[in-house]
Amino acid sequence: MYQTAWNQGNTGEERRKEGILNILPSKIRTRIIEEDLDFNRLQEIRIRAGRPLLFRYEGRERNLQKSSVYIVTVDDVNETVQYAANYSLYAFEQEMRHGYLTIEGGHRVGMAGQVILDGEGIRNLKYISSVNIRVAHEIPGCGDSVLPFLIQERELMSTLIIAPPGCGKTTLLRDLIRQISNGSRLLDGRNVGVVDERSELGGSYMGICQNDLGIRTDLLDACPKAEGMMMLIRSMGPQIIAVDEIGSGTEVQMLKYAMCCGCRMLATVHGASFHEIRGKPMFEEFFTQKLFRRYVVLEYGKQLGKVEGIYDELGARLC
Repeated sequence: MYQTAWNQGNTGEERRKEGILNILPSKIRTRIIEEDLDFNRLQEIRIRAGRPLLFRYEGRERNLQKSSVYIVTVDDVNETVQYAANYSLYAFEQEMRHGYLTIEGGHRVGMAGQVILDGEGIRNLKYISSVNIRVAHEIPGCGDSVLPFLIQERELMSTLIIAPPGCGKTTLLRDLIRQISNGSRLLDGRNVGVVDERSELGGSYMGICQNDLGIRTDLLDACPKAEGMMMLIRSMGPQIIAVDEIGSGTEVQMLKYAMCCGCRMLATVHGASFHEIRGKPMFEEFFTQKLFRRYVVLEYGKQLGKVEGIYDELGARLC
């Protein structure tokens, strides 16, 4: 069976480190610095009021090892949220209603607390008690060993990447977008339209893309996926459309529509296995109509980006 894990070099480590440290309260920042972590291998920092500071590193949950256990305070949580929002929570109300903020570099700051409801549903959060900082990783070349399985006769086949949270599917998708946009010995460069609803693929900050998505890529930032796919089809003429974390029936139907318009798709979805996704009624049409030609499954474990298997539209394992 073909398996790989990404060798994360020093690409962007200092920028990544600075972006994360800048939103941490001083007491937590000091302790994280003392740990002398490789930020290319840091995946999450969990900040929960009244609970120990924890983080996920190289696929494992860890606590502080070079200092005593640190119990997070309410002030730590509030300070983190204020730093992430640049002291303007009102300006980020639209994002916060979804339970997260995206900061410079594409890092996602998830939040939990008391939900504020209005007549249309969730309006905002207050009394925030937990913060989860998910560290975005840009790893050029991590898609090298996967891309050959996605190309047939110099054409990209529509591909769905399947993985549990935190396994690297967004990182893989980002690098595939870059390579397909730039072109390679396997594939001439293609016009790629990206709908980046959570600002994680491009890592856009104040409208500026922080990550390299290639020279032929058009990005719709902070745009709902279904609406964004339609906008791209109407205005930009993409050959490939890429979206991260599909999950609603509306998004699934728009994916189908885009494929019927002649676009190839690159998408990701949360799932533990190929067979789990195949068994979900929402995705039934993908399999019965063979809309996706390739399925890449990432394995949950110690190594970020480890490929469990690549499957064709019939479910046959290719590697």
